[in-house]
Amino acid sequence: MFLYNLTLQRATGISFAIHGNFSGTKQQEIVVSRGKILELLRPDPNTGKVHTLLTVEVFGVIRSLMAFRLTGGTKDYIVVGSDSGRIVILEYQPSKNMFEKIHQETFGKSGCRRIVPGQFLAVDPKGRAVMISAIEKQKLVYILNRDAAARLTISSPLEAHKANTLVYHVVGVDVGFENPMFACLEMDYEEADNDPTGEAAANTQQTLTFYELDLGLNHVVRKYSEPLEEHGNFLITVPGGSDGPSGVLICSENYITYKNFGDQPDIRCPIPRRRNDLDDPERGMIFVCSATHKTKSMFFFLAQTEQGDIFKITLETDEDMVTEIRLKYFDTVPVAAAMCVLKTGFLFVASEFGNHYLYQIAHLGDDDEEPEFSSAMPLEEGDTFFFQPRPLKNLVLVDELDSLSPILFCQIADLANEDTPQLYVACGRGPRSSLRVLRHGLEVSEMAVSELPGNPNAVWTVRRHIEDEFDAYIIVSFVNATLVLSIGETVEEVTDSGFLGTTPTLSCSLLGDDALVQVYPDGIRHIRADKRVNEWKTPGKKTIVKCAVNQRQVVIALTGGELVYFEMDPSGQLNEYTERKEMSADVVCMSLANVPPGEQRSRFLAVGLVDNTVRIISLDPSDCLQPLSMQALPAQPESLCIVEMGGTEKQDELGERGSIGFLYLNIGLQNGVLLRTVLDPVTGDLSDTRTRYLGSRPVKLFRVRMQGQEAVLAMSSRSWLSYSYQSRFHLTPLSYETLEFASGFASEQCPEGIVAISTNTLRILALEKLGAVFNQVAFPLQYTPRKFVIHPESNNLIIIETDHNAYTEATKAQRKQQMAEHIANYISGIQTIGHRVIVSDVQESFIWVRYKRNENQLIIFADDTYPRWVTTASLLDYDTVAGADKFGNICVVRLPPNTNDEVDEDPTGNKALWDRGLLNGASQKAEVIMNYHVGETVLSLQKTTLIPGGSESLVYTTLSGGIGILVPFTSHEDHDFFQHVEMHLRSEHPPLCGRDHLSFRSYYFPVKNVIDGDLCEQFNSMEPNKQKNVSEELDRTPPEVSKKLEDIRTRYAF
Repeated sequence: MFLYNLTLQRATGISFAIHGNFSGTKQQEIVVSRGKILELLRPDPNTGKVHTLLTVEVFGVIRSLMAFRLTGGTKDYIVVGSDSGRIVILEYQPSKNMFEKIHQETFGKSGCRRIVPGQFLAVDPKGRAVMISAIEKQKLVYILNRDAAARLTISSPLEAHKANTLVYHVVGVDVGFENPMFACLEMDYEEADNDPTGEAAANTQQTLTFYELDLGLNHVVRKYSEPLEEHGNFLITVPGGSDGPSGVLICSENYITYKNFGDQPDIRCPIPRRRNDLDDPERGMIFVCSATHKTKSMFFFLAQTEQGDIFKITLETDEDMVTEIRLKYFDTVPVAAAMCVLKTGFLFVASEFGNHYLYQIAHLGDDDEEPEFSSAMPLEEGDTFFFQPRPLKNLVLVDELDSLSPILFCQIADLANEDTPQLYVACGRGPRSSLRVLRHGLEVSEMAVSELPGNPNAVWTVRRHIEDEFDAYIIVSFVNATLVLSIGETVEEVTDSGFLGTTPTLSCSLLGDDALVQVYPDGIRHIRADKRVNEWKTPGKKTIVKCAVNQRQVVIALTGGELVYFEMDPSGQLNEYTERKEMSADVVCMSLANVPPGEQRSRFLAVGLVDNTVRIISLDPSDCLQPLSMQALPAQPESLCIVEMGGTEKQDELGERGSIGFLYLNIGLQNGVLLRTVLDPVTGDLSDTRTRYLGSRPVKLFRVRMQGQEAVLAMSSRSWLSYSYQSRFHLTPLSYETLEFASGFASEQCPEGIVAISTNTLRILALEKLGAVFNQVAFPLQYTPRKFVIHPESNNLIIIETDHNAYTEATKAQRKQQMAEHIANYISGIQTIGHRVIVSDVQESFIWVRYKRNENQLIIFADDTYPRWVTTASLLDYDTVAGADKFGNICVVRLPPNTNDEVDEDPTGNKALWDRGLLNGASQKAEVIMNYHVGETVLSLQKTTLIPGGSESLVYTTLSGGIGILVPFTSHEDHDFFQHVEMHLRSEHPPLCGRDHLSFRSYYFPVKNVIDGDLCEQFNSMEPNKQKNVSEELDRTPPEVSKKLEDIRTRYAF
C-alpha cells in the first residue's frame, strides 16, 4: 500500500509573530510562523483587513524568528532559527512573491537538541549582529554588514559558549552605536550537579549576564553578570542611544524589574492583580508576552499577563537614570503567543489558542480614570496593586483571523444532507472553545440585498471613464426592458444614462476611454461621453442572438450563424469590418479577452456552436475572421470566458504594472461540466484541458476581479470561483444559495465585490477569505471539548467537555496505583471489529485482544514491535489499523496473513491476561505498512470520502489546526511518477530553512511508503526553467506535471 499526503487546511496556530517592512516599501507587514510554515501577512491600513501574501512550508521546526534591518536600511530581513542546525536569513521579494534565502550558515547537527543553537535569537537593535543560542552551553554571534554592492554579508560565527549553563531568554541590548551587547537570563547548574545533598540545587540563583561583541577585537566577552532575586521568565529591551535609557526589563513571577549596568539602581514594581480574582491568589502571576512601540519622541511597552490583561509600561527618567516604572491597565484580550504593535496604529494579537485578532489602538490610555501604578508607591514586601478588569476601551477590534487550533476531535459526516460531508470539529480551550462546522467553500459576505420589480435575466456594471476606480452604473436586463441604476451613497434608478430602456439588453460595456455600448436584439447603441448616440441596426428580419464585447471591440452573431465584427478607431468611432463570417452552425456563446495593456485589440474570439465545438477565430487585421483552431466538446457549450490568469505582477521599464500570465479559455457545458484550456497567445492553439463537474445545471461563466487579478465565477446548481492564489489554481464553491447571473462590482465600501441576481433580488456580495478551503460556522462551548459522538438516529452531537485538572495529590497517587496493576501503561483507546478488540496504549502502541466467550476471558494474541505514544487510531479493515502518536507521526500497522487468533485452550490458565504481569509481549507481531512524520500532533483519524463520488481517504486533524488526508495510489505508474517528482524536488527545490526533507519526514521512524504531496505541489511555485528541467527528466511538459498534481487532489478532495 502506497499513500500520498495532502494538506487541505494548513495549521492555523501561530507560534511566533514579527513585524517590519519586509517588502521594502513603507507598508508594515507581519511574518508569522505556524510550526513548520512561514506566512507573510499584510494588514490593509485603510480597511484593517489582514491579507495573506505568501505561505511557505519549510519542512522543519521553526524555533525562533526575528526581524532585523541594517543600519540606515529601509528593508527588514528575516532571521530564522530552526531544527536544521543552520541559521538562515531570508529576504522577501515582492516582484516574485517569494522568500529568497540570502544566507545559510551551518553550525551544528539537525534536530531539536539541548546544546545545538536555534532555540533563542537576539538581534542588535542597530542591525549589526545577531546571536543564536541553544538551551544549554552554546551561543554564537554573527556579524552582519553590507558589501560594495549593498548586499547583506554575514561573518563566520564568534563563540560565546559557557558549559553547564542553562539559558532562559536572550535579547539584544540597545546601546546605540557602542559595541553590540546581548543580555541573557542564565542559570549555572555545575554546583548543583556535583552536590549530592541537593542543597546547592535549592540555592542556585538565576543570573542576568551581559555579553559584549567587541567589534575592534572581533570576539565576544562575558562583560558582567549578577544574580537575580526572583526567577525571571523573559526580558524586554529598553530603547537606548538617543532614544532612551537603554538596559532591560526583567519579567519574573509577581515582579517586573529594570536593570542596567553602571550606577543605575534596580527599579522593581509588582505586577498588579485582579480585584476579587477567581484564580488561586497564592499562585504567582507572570507576564507571558510583550510588544514595544517606539517613536522619535517616546516609547512604551505593552505586556500581557497569563490571564490576558495587558498593561502599558512606561519609564520615568532623570537625565539618563531611570527613576520609576509606571504600569497602567490597558485592556484585556485573549492570551497571546506573540503581540506586535504596528506603526500604522494596530495591535496584532497572535492568540495561544483560538482565533487571532487585529485591533486598532484607538487611545493610548493616557487621559482616562484608570489608576496608574508606580514602583515609587510604598508597598509592603509581598503586597501588590489591584485593578478592575473591564471590556475593551483603548482597543477596537478590526479583523479576526479564523484559527481552528487546537483541534481536539473531529468527525466527518453528512448530517445536513448536502451530498458533500461536513467536518464537525471540536476546538479551542476553556471558555473560548467552540464546535465548528466546516464546509468546503468560500465564505460570502452579503453587502446588500434589494428586491426588483420582476425576475431579471442579466446584470452588468460599467464605469463612466477608464480611469475611474469604481463602477458608475448597474444595468439590469428584464425580458422586455432594461433598468439602469446609478451607484453612489445609495443605489437609485436613473433615466438619463443614454441606455435604451424599452428593450432587453444582451451585453454592455465601457468602450474606449469614456463611451458606453449597449447591445440589444435589434442593434448596437454607442453612447458617447457627451450623450451623443450612434445606432447600428440589424439588417432585415435578422436579430442579434449572441455578442461579445470588450474595451475596443464588439462581435455579434445574427440569426443563422453570421458573425459581424466591429472595432473602435482612434477617433472613438465603431467601424464594421468589411466582410462578415458565416459559421457552419448556430452560435450558442462567444467570448473576447480583455484588451492587453498597450495593445489595440484582443487577438482572439472564441465561438461555441450547436455542433458541440468551440472555435478560435483571429481578429488580427492580417487574417481577420479566419479560423485558427477548434476543439470538440463532450456536450453543447453554454458559455465561454477567456481570462488571463496565474500571472505574477511584473513592472515594465516605464513602471507600468501589468501581470504576465497565461490565457485560459474556460468552457461551461450544458451538462454541468467546466473545462479549462490553455490558449496559446501566438498561434491560438488550444491545449492541456482540465475538467471539473460543478453541478446539475448548465454552467454560466462571468469574469470578475479578485486581488487585482482576473478570476472566473462559474454558476451551476452552486456557484464556484476559479482563481489563482499564491501560484496555485483554486476552484472553490461559494457557500451561498444558487445565483443566476453576475458581474464584477467595485465601489468604495466594496472594492472587489460581485453583483448577482437570484430570482427577483439583486445582491451585492464580497469574498474576502480567498485561499481558505473551508468556511466555518462556530457554536460556542463553555469548557474545553474532549470528544463527541454523533447519535445515529437523531443526528444529535453528544459532547464531553472538561476543564480544571482538580484531583488532590492523594487521589492522583491512588489512580496511578490502579493503573499500574493492569495493562501495559494506560489505555488511550479501544476499537472493536468482529471478535477482536484493538487496544491502543499511551506508550506501547497497539495490542490485539480476543474475547473468549466460554471462559469469559480476554486474551492477547498480537502486538506491535515499536513503542508508540498513541493519541488516536482508526480501523482500516479486519487486520489493519492506522494510528497517530503524540510526536506527530502517523503509521499503519497490519497483522500478517498467517496470524492466528484462535488461541488454543491452556489448562494452566496462564494465557489469561491479568496473570502475566507486565507484558513481555505477545507471540505474534504486527507489520508496519507505513510511517510518516506530519510534524504536528494528530488527534483524530477517520477513513471517509470527502466529495460525492470520490474515493476513500484517511483524514487527519492536528493540534495546530491543520487538516490533511492520506490517499492511496490506484496504479503503479502513478506511484512511480510521483516518487520521481518528489525525488527531483528534494534536490532542485530544497526546503527554505535548510532542513533535509527526507530526514524531516523521518524524524522518529524512517518514512515508509508515503509520498509528500506538499513537497510535490511546490512544483508550481518553482521558477519556469527549473520546472522545465524537472519535467523533462520525467519525459513530460510542465503543464502535464501540474495537471497530474491537480488530478490526484481533485479525485479525493478539493
